[in-house]
Amino acid sequence: MNKSSEPSVIVVGGGIGGLAAALALARQGVRVQVLEQAAQIGEIGAGIQLGPNAFAALDALGVGAHARKRAVFTDHIIMMDAVDAREVVRIDTGEAFRERFGGPYAVIHRTDIHLSILEAVREDPRITFKTSTQIAGLEQDADGIEVVDTRGERYRADAVVGCDGVKSVIRERLVGDEARVTGHVVYRAVVERENMPDELRINAPVLWAGPRCHLVHYPLRGGQQFNLVVTFHSREQEVWGVREGSKDEVMSYFQGIHARPAQMLDRPTSWKRWATADRDPVDRWSVGRATVLGDAAHPMVQYMAQGACMALEDAVTLGLALKACDMDFEAGFRRYESLRIPRTARVVWSTREMGRIYHAQGVERLVRNTLWEGRAQSRFYDALEWLYGWEVPRF
Repeated sequence: MNKSSEPSVIVVGGGIGGLAAALALARQGVRVQVLEQAAQIGEIGAGIQLGPNAFAALDALGVGAHARKRAVFTDHIIMMDAVDAREVVRIDTGEAFRERFGGPYAVIHRTDIHLSILEAVREDPRITFKTSTQIAGLEQDADGIEVVDTRGERYRADAVVGCDGVKSVIRERLVGDEARVTGHVVYRAVVERENMPDELRINAPVLWAGPRCHLVHYPLRGGQQFNLVVTFHSREQEVWGVREGSKDEVMSYFQGIHARPAQMLDRPTSWKRWATADRDPVDRWSVGRATVLGDAAHPMVQYMAQGACMALEDAVTLGLALKACDMDFEAGFRRYESLRIPRTARVVWSTREMGRIYHAQGVERLVRNTLWEGRAQSRFYDALEWLYGWEVPRF
């Protein structure tokens, strides 16, 4: 890198993590080119949940206010037993929660959180975009790094950050491990308010935990829509990917659950079907001037609603680590992963265990339903401190 010029980075992928990384780097004086394989910069999917740790990261990126305007702030996080409609746990996310963790718990449409970051990215003259560009490989030398797309075009910069998701090409070149297809299938849909049963118009993420399945719903866009997510253990041999879903398939996995949550399964007019995957944590993400971030670094299943939150934390930490290392990319990437690998590994493993708890059956379900009886809210907050109490690193 020419020390008299601005450092340059290629960010592969224009999703939430990629845009956050681009913004974090640009704020440190880095010129960023975002390469996105889709024809347009955008997001697919429906709603996501944002914990206080996500808002700490969004504030550090300077976009927290924009996200807050589009988010729905919840009153509780609730788990119900899907078999007998018994309440298992209720965590208050009101004033005491916000005071404890320095931020709210909220739900938001994926396109709205993406847009909140994209608006700031578009205003930054250091960031440029190239769409319809699928990366096929990368090469490093002493002076920089080059990526090549499927058309043979080459792009050169001082460093590369792979934000290209579960099937990351950058990760494959750096780490070379296989994604772990979980066998758990997720269906996602959005239901308009008028089609939502009155008794389920609850200002909270509500999870109905069933045997080898669960259902989640929560409001979006000022309560005018509701996000609906159903998850089950597939009977098929799954391959990671997204396709159109089938109502008949969903219904076949939710036999024997209570009528109250079951009524939701009739409401969507269309479904998207995700066969999910994660990865076992590894002890390095970076090689030389290349690293990965978000799902490319630590894909995780959705049971703790932390995928986007972790990507936002990654982005903030990456920018600050590089600043602390005076834009020495190899040193900065090592510093970044030294903080992020242990934390995200804990989330990956905790998420897997939470999936087991949600999908308990038989005696394990009975034990699950007694785990939190009589627990004070302060004890819930103590247990969540490691996750929601994240603070922007000080180097």
